Amino acid sequence: MKEIVQTESFRRWEQNLKDRRAKTIIASRLFRLANGLAGDVKPVGEGISELRIHFGPGYRIYFKDQGNYIIVLLCGGDKSSQDRDILMAKMLSNVSQWQE
Repeated sequence: MKEIVQTESFRRWEQNLKDRRAKTIIASRLFRLANGLAGDVKPVGEGISELRIHFGPGYRIYFKDQGNYIIVLLCGGDKSSQDRDILMAKMLSNVSQWQE
């Protein structure tokens, strides 16, 4: 099982979600991702992947796989903010200091 490290940006996004069912579905997908069951994932460039969740507005979670030990969650969003979120994920992936 891989360790999941979240950026502050992702934590804020997740905490601001109002839909409790969406939060549960996202938590379940992250658990599966940590256990090697990625599901619907698409590479978006620079080593970053998009975890697509087919619920509600079409949630997206952006992450970078750091070998066998760590998956860094960069940011989250939905289909409507996809282009902006990908740019943010690429910017955050260049930060060397992660807050746990």
